[in-house]
Amino acid sequence: MDKDAQGRVTDKLTGIVKAPVHIVEVAVGDTARLLKDSGEMQRGVGLIPGIIALVLGFLCLLGVAAFHFPQYLTTPELRHEYSVDVMRHILFAALVLAGSLAIMNLVLRRARGISLMAAILVALAVAWGGSHVPVADFPDHTPYIGLDWFILDLLGSTTIFVLIEKLFPLYKGQAIFRLEWQTDFIHFTVNHFIVGLILLTVNFLIHRLFGWAVNDGVQGFVQGIPFIPQLALCVLAADMVQYWTHRGYHEIPFFWRFHAVHHSAKTMDWMAGSRQHILELIVTRVGVLGILYVLGFSKGVMDAYIIIVGFQAVFNHANVHLPWGPLRYVIVTPDFHHWHHSSDTAAIDRNYAAHYAFIDYLFGTAVRGQKGFPERYGVVGDYMPDGFVRQQMFPFRRKA
Repeated sequence: MDKDAQGRVTDKLTGIVKAPVHIVEVAVGDTARLLKDSGEMQRGVGLIPGIIALVLGFLCLLGVAAFHFPQYLTTPELRHEYSVDVMRHILFAALVLAGSLAIMNLVLRRARGISLMAAILVALAVAWGGSHVPVADFPDHTPYIGLDWFILDLLGSTTIFVLIEKLFPLYKGQAIFRLEWQTDFIHFTVNHFIVGLILLTVNFLIHRLFGWAVNDGVQGFVQGIPFIPQLALCVLAADMVQYWTHRGYHEIPFFWRFHAVHHSAKTMDWMAGSRQHILELIVTRVGVLGILYVLGFSKGVMDAYIIIVGFQAVFNHANVHLPWGPLRYVIVTPDFHHWHHSSDTAAIDRNYAAHYAFIDYLFGTAVRGQKGFPERYGVVGDYMPDGFVRQQMFPFRRKA
């Protein structure tokens, strides 16, 4: 074989080797740019199905990991409740949907970079076992991160709240991927992944700080109340602690350093409520759950309360406006809580309640006489740095 022929063969082999590398580089580059970007999504170029495929592909890969290592990656309270077979069907459906959307985009030559990345993630998930990973017996008391809780909550929250925000928007022009969404998504992710550590810390502190106050007579009386009034009392007791704790965060300068992290979001949507300092998260949960532990509400009531507080914590930050009528004076709505996050002068240190709006009217801290909606959000002076780590470190800075 002459030198020219050898050169052509070498060039072909080099091209064969470089092609997959180039494809992966394009996929990674386009995905990285997407994750750094913000603003309205361009329509008609396959971006929306590409993003759906990418998110589902990523979550499917995480789901397969959870099947492989359930003792370390799943939440004990959850894995005792859901059916493994149902989870397998959901995982299989997600793999099919993500793969179909990715292939459709690639065939139509739309959003090829992120669609290719989605296809790679789906392929990796399938190669790792897909929805057929066997689950053997495993110990139940191991250290864990809440990967399953993160997957289920992200799927549920995006499906429910993004739809509600698009159907009933407060600000119609607000993009799903608005400014600083990356920071709030990291808060969302970290809060879910360390749920085991948070629960362990909260339970330890509750028993140490409030164990002395437990009284069998009081708990028996509370548990004897019918379900609906007992639930209403549970929410009221929790909200009274929430109100005064929340008010303390605003009115005591040292505590405000931590709470300012939550208020630094300049755009309100369903993910904005995730922006929170970890120490504030623990302290607030200890206070609220401590009083509920002392009063001894029944398990059914506590389960219902957890659903209510979880929904309101997300919903009341969402970009949503509905005609609440007189109900807005009774319960906390997105309109009510948006004013709490406003940096408008009339809204500073107002609307502290988390569930019952009448508590603020009772103590004279409700925003009154304001028509329309806030013009600005965030902390006055906009001094909070962006980024999860810098926000966690902010309260400990000398000039905070």
